[in-house]
Amino acid sequence: MSLAVVSIKAAKGRNKPYKLTDSGGLYLLVKPCGQRYWRMNYRFLGKQKTLCIGVWPDTGLAEARDERDAARKLLARGRDPIELARQERVVATIAASNDFTTVADEWLTKMEREGRSAVTMKKLHWLVDFITLSIGKRPVASITAYELLTMLRKMESKGRYETAKRLRSTCSQIFRYAIATARAERDIAADLRGALISPKPVHRAAITTAHEAGGLLRAIDGLDGFANTRIALQLLPHVFVRPGELRFAEWKDFDFDKALWTIPPHKTKMRRPHSIPLSRQALKILGTIEHDAKYSSLLFPSVRTGNRPMSENTINTALRRMGYAQDEMTGHGFRAMAATLLNEMGLWNPDAIERQLAHCDKNAVRRAYTRGEYWDERVRMMQHWSDHLDFLRDGAKVLEGNFRKIEAGRVPGQ
Repeated sequence: MSLAVVSIKAAKGRNKPYKLTDSGGLYLLVKPCGQRYWRMNYRFLGKQKTLCIGVWPDTGLAEARDERDAARKLLARGRDPIELARQERVVATIAASNDFTTVADEWLTKMEREGRSAVTMKKLHWLVDFITLSIGKRPVASITAYELLTMLRKMESKGRYETAKRLRSTCSQIFRYAIATARAERDIAADLRGALISPKPVHRAAITTAHEAGGLLRAIDGLDGFANTRIALQLLPHVFVRPGELRFAEWKDFDFDKALWTIPPHKTKMRRPHSIPLSRQALKILGTIEHDAKYSSLLFPSVRTGNRPMSENTINTALRRMGYAQDEMTGHGFRAMAATLLNEMGLWNPDAIERQLAHCDKNAVRRAYTRGEYWDERVRMMQHWSDHLDFLRDGAKVLEGNFRKIEAGRVPGQ
């Protein structure tokens, strides 16, 4: 005889536990304290087993019968309901322990072990910290595209479209890592391609005319203050590397006999070694650096400690002191200056210029070929470029005088 809700409500605790039987193996176990538990008896592979379904009244009669029917269907297919429930609990436990923060921390550790620079790691940590504020505690496999979009919209609402784009890209890398480590099945960040506002390209400020370049070089030579800052600014136009590559340059990276600076992969943006032929002028500038090997292995250490390079703001701050506004010139702008003026000369293969800028061809075979093909041309080009910089600095001064901004109250020529 099947149970009724009335009889369940009327059941009272007795000296010993007892059962109120329903059908299909389902029954209600009533404890002496009055607690009532749904149970189901069944046989699987010749063994008697008991399935725990729920507690009355949290699990009602109709729900208990649905659970019983589902269990009987599993038995009909040769599956054990208790074993399936155990597996689901294990999966849920693993999913709960594999939240986004846990996976992201592992991914950051992987990036660091792969040799990403300190600057890159600092940026990645900042991006991940922003992400985990919103979805850090969520199981990585349970996060939806809409959740991720909601988080990215917070950054877009501040007008920081490029940062939102980088956040999506970082999330995508973390989800792919989760897939590779069997903690997610798909990269939901990929679904958001096209959903974000496309940032307008921002070009770093740079001086790109011969007239202004000459004035800049003369201003650098006249810079007062810390000697290493002036030397770094004097060297940068001749090598036009990324400012971070200059800051982290070490003496061991230089071969002065071969007039060669080789930047190792972990210090470059593209994670590939990059070679710079050193002109006579660049070598002379390097020779003016006062180097104490016991103090630091860096060319341009911090004024506070030899263990760290000069601040990433040092170059730009010096340019501001010289009178160049943020929208006029930046440390990165020396690359644009060199690229523009070298291409305008018409003397050099554009691919040779691109290779010297460390703009690598995505095709590995072609990249290996062009590296050898343009090396001799790059050596000649870098010497010619340094000679041209000398001409711009000295020749323009003779022809037209001092073009730099005049300080208030100062008479030109004094």
